[in-house]
Amino acid sequence: MYSLGQAAKATGKSKSTILRAMKDGKISGSKGENGQYRIDPAELHRVFDGTVHGTANDAPRNTHGTPDDAATLRAELEAARSLAEERGRTIDDLRERLDRESEERRKLTAMLTDQRTQMPPKRRFWTWLRGGG
Repeated sequence: MYSLGQAAKATGKSKSTILRAMKDGKISGSKGENGQYRIDPAELHRVFDGTVHGTANDAPRNTHGTPDDAATLRAELEAARSLAEERGRTIDDLRERLDRESEERRKLTAMLTDQRTQMPPKRRFWTWLRGGG
């Protein structure tokens, strides 16, 4: 669990921003008997993009290996997998669009090339336009 200061440092946000998110119900957290806030890292990174600005040493350490740690890691892993799948779908969609546009461009280029070869030379066209046959 993060303290308020650790949560702010991990996300690059201010403490007041984290508190405001908690008060607005965007992040769940609790206030301990000693007055310190406890914020679940998975919950925090779900709301604040999962971006960590600190180093690995900045993260709180729980040496007991509680089930909360495993649940947190599972939640973070699931979030990362979901993001990877979403980005994969976006990449596939963009590739399909690019392929379709390339095919359309090839067809248009071919049509324009065919039209140019079928047009009469300029001299004949102007002669024809003046009625000279």
